[in-house]
Amino acid sequence: MLTIRLLVIGGGGFIGQHVTVHALNLGWEVTSLGLTERRFSGVKCMVADIANFEVLRQTLRETRFDYVVNCGGYIDHAQFKSGGRRLIDTHFSGLLNLVELLDRSSLKRFVNIGSSDEYGAVAEPQSEWAREAPISPYSLAKVAAVHFLQMMYRTESFPAVTLRLFLTYGPGQDKSRLIPQIIHGCLENRSFPVSGGDQLRDFCYVEDTVRAIFATLRTSAADGQIVNLGSGFGVSIRSVVERVCDIIGGGVPQFGVLPYRPCENMALYADVTQAAKLLCWSPRVDLETGLKLTIDACRKTTWRSNRSC
Repeated sequence: MLTIRLLVIGGGGFIGQHVTVHALNLGWEVTSLGLTERRFSGVKCMVADIANFEVLRQTLRETRFDYVVNCGGYIDHAQFKSGGRRLIDTHFSGLLNLVELLDRSSLKRFVNIGSSDEYGAVAEPQSEWAREAPISPYSLAKVAAVHFLQMMYRTESFPAVTLRLFLTYGPGQDKSRLIPQIIHGCLENRSFPVSGGDQLRDFCYVEDTVRAIFATLRTSAADGQIVNLGSGFGVSIRSVVERVCDIIGGGVPQFGVLPYRPCENMALYADVTQAAKLLCWSPRVDLETGLKLTIDACRKTTWRSNRSC
């Protein structure tokens, strides 16, 4: 049987771990590359900062992959004066290094994970055909990465696709992210600060996101394209917070304590026409089901933590 070789940049992160597990279940050979070594059974782990060209060159030397999924970097909405240069280096310069150093002889597809933040103040539902309007170094770097990859596809047939994710959530997400923050606040039955909650956001369960990633790996139809991944519906943050509180039966959200972000788009939800057309993909897990699955996973994690103390 032919071995399929997958490289996951940021394989130790939230989405990266789910991609890694799915690939292992398919019998693929998986390599995870990240800033720190995280051991996974059956996975080769490599450590490198993708923004460091020489270190990355040594790390990728004599390696070949059929597919690459770039989940690298980190979400940070800081302004340029507060560390923005580092964000740009990680998300844009790091991508340049990857594209330059990867052996293209066997590369069938490079999936780049983008962000709905790239749209900035673009009116809803956001379409891939809109001109992006980034509002932070993070979103600027993401936009620059997309345009670079599209240029590489046009000029050198580099097989890149950008999946522009809206709010992916699910088991294993870092506690600093929105849904885990809410869930843990409710499980601990304490007060926790949130914004006014009037923002409309598009939530996509991680299993659906992973299905879309693997659908992208298997088709050339989306090469050179940007594809939104989301539910296609806007849901208010307030309603999600209140629903989590109801499911768990605890928690006291303090609405309005946290300010809205500067230039924050109050209605950010996807036009998912491209995903259906190019990937034959649509989400299967509705928000209610996804929240319950995520809450159950958090409960189990909390139980294990308490039991081991």
